[in-house]
Parts: sequence; C-alpha cells; structure tokens
Amino acid sequence: MSGTDTDRTVRNLDRSAETLADTSETVERSSTQMTAATETMKGSADRRTELAADRTVLAAERTYAAWIRTGLAALASGIGAKALLEGVVPSWMTTATGSLLVLFSAFCFVVAVWRELFPQVDNPDPNVRRLPSALLIGANGFLTLVALAALLGLWFGEVAG
Repeated sequence: MSGTDTDRTVRNLDRSAETLADTSETVERSSTQMTAATETMKGSADRRTELAADRTVLAAERTYAAWIRTGLAALASGIGAKALLEGVVPSWMTTATGSLLVLFSAFCFVVAVWRELFPQVDNPDPNVRRLPSALLIGANGFLTLVALAALLGLWFGEVAG
C-alpha cells in the first residue's frame, strides 16, 4: 500500500469512528427518552387503575342507594296499600298485598347491606373511603326493624277511618 492509500484509510477510519461515536450518543439519548416515556406510561396506567377503583366504589354506593330507595318505596306502598285498598277488595287481599310489599322492603334493606359489604370482585385499593360497615349495618338493621314493625301493624293493627 502506498502512503496516499494509508492516509485515505486512516481518514476513513477516523470518519467511521466519529460516525460510530455520534450514533452511540444518539442511541444513548434515545434510550434515556424511552426510559422516561416508559415511566410516564407506567405512572399513567397506575393512575387509571386507581381511578377505576374509585369509580367502582362510587358505583357500589349508587347501587346501595338504589336498594334503599326501592325498599323505602315498597315500605310506603305496603303501608299505603292497607289504607287505600280497605273496603275496595277483600281484607285478606289488602293484608297480603301490604305484607308482600313490606316483606319486599325488608328484603331490599338486607340485600343493600349484603351487596355493599360482600362485593363479588376484589377491588384494587381505592383512594375514596368506603362507607363504614357499622353505619350500614346499623341503618339497615333499623330500617328492617321498621319494616317488620309495619308488617305486624298490617296484621294486627286497625285501619283508621
């Protein structure tokens, strides 16, 4: 090899080394950016999971409220049925209708607390606080006792009027 060929080869090797160094820096920057993006995505997925857990808790509370509303409406309807239907249909029918509605209200109160305390699926840890179990049991226990007292009133009480 002549001196010019050697110089040209050395220059080509130097350029290749510079290109390799630039490429190495670019790959390192890209790797750093990809790591940061991965961490952001991971944080975003964790946040979505937390928000989904919060939505699940709030949906369970709405379902609980729906059971209670249904129970209260059935209780009022059962008590009202005795007073409204008396003299219109046979006495046994008014008592049966009122009893069925009042028993349904008690069922709603029991199911409401049961579904709230024993969900079918395990939730991830939500940020939203759940309703206290003692409060649910106490309130629904009281409502169930009111329903049973109304049932006894339907069976043994007298209709005003």
